Amino acid sequence: MDKEALLKIGIVGAAGYTGGELIRLLLNHPKVQLVWAQSRSQAGKPFSSAHPDLLGETDQVFVELADLEAVDLVFLCLAHGDSKLWLEQQIPSNKLKIIDLSNDFRAGGTWGDRAFVYGLPERNRSEIQSAGLVANPGCFATALQLALLPLALAGKLEDAVYATGITGATGGGQALSETAHFPWRHANVSAYKTLTHQHIAEVRAGLRIGGNPAPLVHFVPWRGDFARGIYISATLPCALSQQEVLEIFQKAYASHPFTIVHDDLIDLKMAVNTNKCVLFPEKQDDMLVVHAAIDNLLKGASGQAVQNMNLMMGWPESTGLHLKASAF
Repeated sequence: MDKEALLKIGIVGAAGYTGGELIRLLLNHPKVQLVWAQSRSQAGKPFSSAHPDLLGETDQVFVELADLEAVDLVFLCLAHGDSKLWLEQQIPSNKLKIIDLSNDFRAGGTWGDRAFVYGLPERNRSEIQSAGLVANPGCFATALQLALLPLALAGKLEDAVYATGITGATGGGQALSETAHFPWRHANVSAYKTLTHQHIAEVRAGLRIGGNPAPLVHFVPWRGDFARGIYISATLPCALSQQEVLEIFQKAYASHPFTIVHDDLIDLKMAVNTNKCVLFPEKQDDMLVVHAAIDNLLKGASGQAVQNMNLMMGWPESTGLHLKASAF
């Protein structure tokens, strides 16, 4: 493709995990040009200073200031709370497209006279296609919503849901902390934010269909002793048969390339290093357990952001996202 015809991209806050994943994806995307990646802490240094695996992939360096005039679309990979502050310092442009990976606009919000659209493609595909501003979902929120959305759409999500989920160390971000320290994390599992995780409100809002009330979601997240990936199991009463449940899920996701409904047990490696969400709804007596696996940095963050960009631009959803799972 002619370089002049490529979509010109900028990344704000590109030195962290999500920024690094976006750089990797965009460098190999056939329809875009990564014009700049901003980082105050790494300004003037090559991308490989923060992301060593990019050594030899590009000679680009981080910039200190974001030049919005030079790009068509910006990804915001800032800390929660910082995206809103950053946008308040910019002059609104009706031409610039923005995808925010923080939680600042997931419950709504505007920049200038445009509103953010919640960027879960399996829920809001048509709205994303016409959007200029998109709020990318959270990682646990993505897995939980995709596990429960078919039931909500079918009017079968009437009872409270009890869910557990385990996430890799990259889910806590790149900043050092005691619970991300390798000797603490290795061969260890722990619960955190029991029943209070910030994604619960986001999940409930995404599962509110029409005038139906949002279901109660009782969620216990765990820290895992691995680098990346999320595996959740959501439990609720269900009078449907196993086959009926499978048919509901298969129908709901038949047109969505990255959400895969399996008819047998799943594991985390089916999804890690891909933009897939792999699901298995499992019936036992009168209870249903929906298992879901995603990569927290891809379908749970940067991969889904690129998927949203593809939709916003009218490209096939999977463009630049044909990725290989880590089977071993």
